[in-house]
Amino acid sequence: MNAPLPPSRRSQIAPFMAMDVLRDAKALERAGRSIIHLELGEPGVAAPRRVREAATESLRHGSIGYGEALGDAPLRARIARHYGERYGVDITPDRVIATTGSSGGFLLAFLAAFDPGARIAVTAPGYPAYANILSALGLEPVLLEIGEETRFAPTAAMLEAAHRSGKLHGALFMSPANPTGAMIARDELARICAFCDEAEIVLVSDEIYHGLEYEMRAETALRFSQRALVINSFSKYYAMTGWRLGWLVAPAELMRPLERLQQSLAICAPTLSQRAALAAFDAADELEANRAAYARNRALLLDRLPKLGLDNFAPPDGAFYIYADISRFTDDSIGFCRRMLHEAGVATTPGLDFDPRRGAKTLRLSYAGPEADVREGVARLEGWLRP
Repeated sequence: MNAPLPPSRRSQIAPFMAMDVLRDAKALERAGRSIIHLELGEPGVAAPRRVREAATESLRHGSIGYGEALGDAPLRARIARHYGERYGVDITPDRVIATTGSSGGFLLAFLAAFDPGARIAVTAPGYPAYANILSALGLEPVLLEIGEETRFAPTAAMLEAAHRSGKLHGALFMSPANPTGAMIARDELARICAFCDEAEIVLVSDEIYHGLEYEMRAETALRFSQRALVINSFSKYYAMTGWRLGWLVAPAELMRPLERLQQSLAICAPTLSQRAALAAFDAADELEANRAAYARNRALLLDRLPKLGLDNFAPPDGAFYIYADISRFTDDSIGFCRRMLHEAGVATTPGLDFDPRRGAKTLRLSYAGPEADVREGVARLEGWLRP
């Protein structure tokens, strides 16, 4: 009998708990349970009508074959134009690469900019896939713990202190952030970019939630640094999660290395998605209506959660998340979220997914779904937390 095939050491990364919660929630639904999904950061709406019509038209009249590794020229040009329209920043199309979602952008950016053993600063709480991807690639994530003292946003001073204690090769920040929704203020982002340029730290700016802001406008790192690598996606604001399409803006000197990596790792981003995504930039009315719906859900939670005892949370400046302190109820967020799912029929994500040291006392709620679901979820939580 053959011996069991052992997994590689690099595959021994932590699970993405939000996906584990989704798996368990779907199993309960198949068994006949009614589940309210507040666990996933996925828009509860379809892709814009113009996008779907463009995809249909492309399927009807054109072959869907391989594209260029860097992406289709019309899409790259339109993305570059977007930076001028939204931010007043001049970006040429030859600095843009279309990727297989933001996840594909991270893989390309990390491989092109860092060698094995490089130390990359990431925040805690923060998006769990960052540390997992870095670890799988042989890179070292360096956790910067953020909290109320900085409104759950990293600062240049924090980054400089970490760099003094051990040389950093890179920094990876998101604004608006997952899981907190917190944003880096414009002036602080400028200071972070200036320090990274001075210290020759490669800044990777995850701007996937741009467009989903409620209190202040998000700024791109490209305004302050031409060395920064900026990653975005059509998944969140443009509501195209399953289309698996994102983009990366990089310095000119990295474009050929990125192209070579893309040629071997993915060949190209999905051709149909690229053709359809061109229409997303002309769907502002529909997209802004979506954002207004998220804003209503946000207002509902900001009003109702404190009445349930969930009155301590990160400032939800953008995205569509509430990252709440549950320490008055538990110090076991995994068990708490499991009981909530099975007893109340509400799926949420335990904070340990985002913060390995402090996350046992927090959870994340997503308000990206329909307003009726958010209202029902709150009603169920009220009955469960305050029987």
